[in-house]
Amino acid sequence: MEKKHLKAIISGGGTGGHIFPAVSIANALRELNPEVEILFVGAEGKMEMEKVPAAGYQIIGLPVVGFHRKLTVKNLTFPFKLLQSLQKAKKVVKDFNPDVVVGVGGYASGPVLRVAQQLGIPTLIQEQNSFAGVTNKLLAKRAKAICVAYEGMEKYFPADKVILTGNPIRQGLENILPKTDEAHSFFDVPKGNKVILVVGGSLGARSINHSILGNIDKIIESKGVTLIWQTGKFYIDDIREKLKEKNTENIKINDFINRMDLAYSIADLVISRAGACTISELCMVGKPTILVPSPNVAEDHQTMNAKALAIRNAAIMVRDNEAPANLTTTALDIITDNDRLNTLSRNIKEMALPNAAIDIAKKVMELVGSTAKKGV
Repeated sequence: MEKKHLKAIISGGGTGGHIFPAVSIANALRELNPEVEILFVGAEGKMEMEKVPAAGYQIIGLPVVGFHRKLTVKNLTFPFKLLQSLQKAKKVVKDFNPDVVVGVGGYASGPVLRVAQQLGIPTLIQEQNSFAGVTNKLLAKRAKAICVAYEGMEKYFPADKVILTGNPIRQGLENILPKTDEAHSFFDVPKGNKVILVVGGSLGARSINHSILGNIDKIIESKGVTLIWQTGKFYIDDIREKLKEKNTENIKINDFINRMDLAYSIADLVISRAGACTISELCMVGKPTILVPSPNVAEDHQTMNAKALAIRNAAIMVRDNEAPANLTTTALDIITDNDRLNTLSRNIKEMALPNAAIDIAKKVMELVGSTAKKGV
């Protein structure tokens, strides 16, 4: 029986860095074709199982787990979980019968794309990092298109399949400049103060937090500087306890910042991990940035991401093990150097690819010969 409209599976997740782009692609597909039917496939127990339904989409979870690089008993379950996931993925794909499958990275992406390729369904890979992971490199051989965020990815993938689109970002960050007055009020920051924004991801970053905490007196003593600090929920209580005897009038502590549009609008300098989607957001908002790559990620891809900006003088990189000694001093040096701030801002902005979600969605529809029902 002939299908009445386009059907797509979007697979992957595990972190916000995979989920936000996946939802943005889904939203862009709906914008191009309001009748598109979308099913997400994620990993059981991971944050996509909550975030995707909250965004208005159906999701099915696979029992897949990650393979730990260090020796651990958890790896004993890996082959069984993978086999279960491949079997469940095959049933999900056959039952839903999609026209196309999109993989955004994360545990669930591998089994779903592999099954789709075996069944002859067109697949598109969205590679977010400047260093391609093993799974995507294996899947690339039979993928129809590979959308990337960095130049030079032909060294990992077949050149004729690579399309430079950038990473889709969270909606609401496209135009942050008019929000600065609201941001001053929201964060209680005096106008005229320079603002350092520290974000270590939704759960926080231990080394960044310790580096800031270990040099907190330097920040407290810096006149005309305000620190907006997202500590992460695991660290907030301990940090508050250690700061309770200090005069922290110029330090605004949050476990999680829900209004990142306001935070970015008021920030003069951002300190952040080097996750691919965070970097894409920073490029979009054009903020001077110090990147502290996490050493605890697969194949050290955050260091590769940070280097891709550092070599273009689009960001400063401070290595994780050097952060306790150098991070705060570097930040305080840069925040008072307007020429340096302007150069970093200009260079990082030049790396922005603001139409990523729509460009990827158009490629998805092109793969199945679908025609947009709405001009964009």
